[in-house]
Amino acid sequence: MTDTRTRILRAVLRVVGAEGIGGVTNRRIAREAGLSLGTMTYHFETQEELLRDSLLLFIREETARLLDVADRRRGEAVSLEQAAELVAQVAEGVPFGSERIASLELFVHAGRDPALRDAATACFAAYDQIALTVLSGLGVPEPHRLAGPVVALVAGIQLRRLATGSAGGTGFADALTMLVR
Repeated sequence: MTDTRTRILRAVLRVVGAEGIGGVTNRRIAREAGLSLGTMTYHFETQEELLRDSLLLFIREETARLLDVADRRRGEAVSLEQAAELVAQVAEGVPFGSERIASLELFVHAGRDPALRDAATACFAAYDQIALTVLSGLGVPEPHRLAGPVVALVAGIQLRRLATGSAGGTGFADALTMLVR
């Protein structure tokens, strides 16, 4: 991917995070990326292409980050407290900037655009992989059956954190501990 394309895609993520998908116009993205409108339209013909490629950029980076964490921990035995702390670090280690908010909106958009579903599936597979790694390290029987609920739990707490500014009365570590027990 060229540097210019990446600048444009990051601009899309910032705009979607700040204003929603409705805020994505070629002029707005060009201005946000610090590029001419002609440069913008040279690289992307449609807004759907902009949205799709920006989600793919986020997913590639997020998947690489999560798989790196999972690879470093694969095969390690961990205590429930260590596992809960790892999940909290992964979930809380990502600040809610506009690009993070945009990813959530783009995941919703993937529900409307079948062309985005493979990319979203790949990202959730990475989330499942880190959950599987943690659960296996804990010695949980049939960890593959619990990986999806762990991911759903973390995603739900993340959504709540985004919407309210707080994880609520139960943080990531406590929630995981309760679920696994």
